[in-house]
Amino acid sequence: MIRIAIDGMGGDYAPQAIVEGAVLAANEFEYEIVLVGDESSLKQELKKYQVCAGRLFVHHASEIISMGEQPVKAIKRKKDSSLNVAIDLLKKKEVDAVVTAGNTGAAVACATLNLGLLKGIKRPGIAITFPSEHGISLAIDVGANVDPQPDHLLQYAIMAEIYSRCVLKKRSPSIGLLNVGEEESKGTERTKEAYRLLRDSGLNFVGNVEGRDFFSGKCDCVVCDGFVGNVVLKIAEGITDVVAKLFKKEIRKNPIAKLGAFLCKPVIQAIRRDTNYEECGGAPLFGVDGVVIISHGGSSGTAIKNAVRVAAQSVQQKINHQIVTEISQNEKELKLDNS
Repeated sequence: MIRIAIDGMGGDYAPQAIVEGAVLAANEFEYEIVLVGDESSLKQELKKYQVCAGRLFVHHASEIISMGEQPVKAIKRKKDSSLNVAIDLLKKKEVDAVVTAGNTGAAVACATLNLGLLKGIKRPGIAITFPSEHGISLAIDVGANVDPQPDHLLQYAIMAEIYSRCVLKKRSPSIGLLNVGEEESKGTERTKEAYRLLRDSGLNFVGNVEGRDFFSGKCDCVVCDGFVGNVVLKIAEGITDVVAKLFKKEIRKNPIAKLGAFLCKPVIQAIRRDTNYEECGGAPLFGVDGVVIISHGGSSGTAIKNAVRVAAQSVQQKINHQIVTEISQNEKELKLDNS
């Protein structure tokens, strides 16, 4: 049975929302869940729920890494933090995956330093799934590596392609490089070289994509550096929030608009469901030697439950094994081309 550790103290609404999500996952899926954190706090929250017998366990950790702490300093200073202990369980093979909604920088640093990188991988990358006009798309990187080299971007594309094919069930995932123009000559020297590597890689590379194409579904996987990816992600979150507030504000001004909104309620609910981050299940941290899913800091119980689902899918599909195989094959091909 798949066994997944959840950082019980990580997130804006921990431990309440995290415990709720752990219970939902334990009752809905046939996985064992290990809640890591302050034992008394977690058990107090668990009293609110009924859990399937033998599905959920508590593993004590005495410290918490807060959202505002400096990542590397925090993981080195707080050895018994819920995040450190959860990652250590993964390192010891006592669990198959880790889910955390805590400090993203700390999660990346902790996983990288303690688990190490997969063979052949040069930098880890955070991937997110998001809705587009043609279904679910994937973007990498959105915060782990703000200054990648062209070969790092190529590796991101390979990892994204594998995940899209195996977990998102895309038959032949298309890859796009986020840039300031569609032409091959556009962009920095780094993106130009990345373009050449992707073009010659054998991947289904469709070329450069612009910011306006991010949500259009022009490609299944958007590759970018962590700085740009994180900015795009935060802008998208901000726009969604502002548009929703403006929509509600204008509707309240006009009785006819209220009636129209009521009649459109099924459509609005469908759009909200399709664009709800809670259903995406968190962001896989690709490249580290273990399955780690980083959830949104404001994750609800539903979001944590779905993060557990995504973690289990990554384990079942042996994503990391496939990444190592593909990266090794790509290196061999590059050596042959350069010889």
